[in-house]
Amino acid sequence: MKNLIIYAHPNSASLNHFFKQTVVESLENSGEEVIVRDLNQINFNPVLSLEDMQGQRMGQVAEDIKTEQDFITWADQIIFVYPIWWTGMPAIMKGFIDRVFSYGFAYRYDQGVQKGLLTGKKAVIINSHGKSNSEYEAIGMDKALTLTSDTGIFNYCGLEIQKHFYFDKADKASAESISGWENQIKTTFKNINEVPVLR
Repeated sequence: MKNLIIYAHPNSASLNHFFKQTVVESLENSGEEVIVRDLNQINFNPVLSLEDMQGQRMGQVAEDIKTEQDFITWADQIIFVYPIWWTGMPAIMKGFIDRVFSYGFAYRYDQGVQKGLLTGKKAVIINSHGKSNSEYEAIGMDKALTLTSDTGIFNYCGLEIQKHFYFDKADKASAESISGWENQIKTTFKNINEVPVLR
């Protein structure tokens, strides 16, 4: 299986970097193909410009966007690794979605009916956040995050979500918690990659 990791965190000592490395090692140990797009490392420009918007409607994208879209086209499975900041994606990840998941590539409208164009591809999302899961559940933030990312972006574009991790209280995580999260990630990729992708 061809796996694309889209990763957003500027700190190589972060938990998210550890999660990303865990995914890479799990996939490589299983003989899977892996490409990592570290958005901070490649200095991805997250700003959707007027030129971008005008080009999207004509089916034209900038060269940096075409590069990222080619990686997505190549992949059978896309793994998104990023922290939850201010109850959402880091700006660089949101900008990646704004620019790369463009009209005519990730979705379109057929006679007014929306259609996702990334069907047949699996997705796994790995997030960390500082609040506890129980705090998020109490105020409905867990449902809000699922609606804005899973429903509003990933499913909207046709991706089949295999798993969405929310690792909580990550700013004060114990060694035991981190070990448990590592095992969850490894187990997940072992299980889902044993099932063939249907095209």
